[in-house]
Amino acid sequence: MPERTHIAAIVLAAGRSTRMGAANKLLADVGGKPMLRHAVEAALASQARPVLVVTGHQADDVRAALAGLDVGFVANPDFALGLSSSLKAGIRALPKAVAGALVLLGDMPRIEAAHLDAMIAAFASGTGEAIVVPMHGGRRGNPVLWPAALFREMLALEGDVGARRLMVRHASRVHEIDLGTDAVLMDVDTPEVLARLRGG
Repeated sequence: MPERTHIAAIVLAAGRSTRMGAANKLLADVGGKPMLRHAVEAALASQARPVLVVTGHQADDVRAALAGLDVGFVANPDFALGLSSSLKAGIRALPKAVAGALVLLGDMPRIEAAHLDAMIAAFASGTGEAIVVPMHGGRRGNPVLWPAALFREMLALEGDVGARRLMVRHASRVHEIDLGTDAVLMDVDTPEVLARLRGG
């Protein structure tokens, strides 16, 4: 591949999942494996490389949940400062040659490699500067593919937010792609959502 054509994957897995109570939702059993492992295995089965997992809260347990998988781990000692700190840790750890990065949430176990590859294909078909955003039912979801051109601005983010504000600032770059699945909208934030997921 020519330089700057690779798309990396960053899986955010550092949060405290406070709305789930005492348990770390990323370690909760979904279909016989930790929830986080579903998202990471999808990334590994896609064209994205490398796959980096940002850890923070219960980092040792998170690493153990991904035993045997070919991923790189990025420690975020500032995870308590919010989501942006983990995003920035992942961006800083990327190889310089990547053209962009898929940012996945560890609590979205229904995301599949085919979804990620469709987003990578959409990115590759353009100028290499698009923000590729998955859609379903007219709503934007996750993961999002960010171009390397915006990494510097992503490193300036603060607080418990992702990079959504950059979508407003760079609205002309946003390329929406309907993946035909509500998996892009389903993140597991509460015990009720987890129970529904386990139920079917």
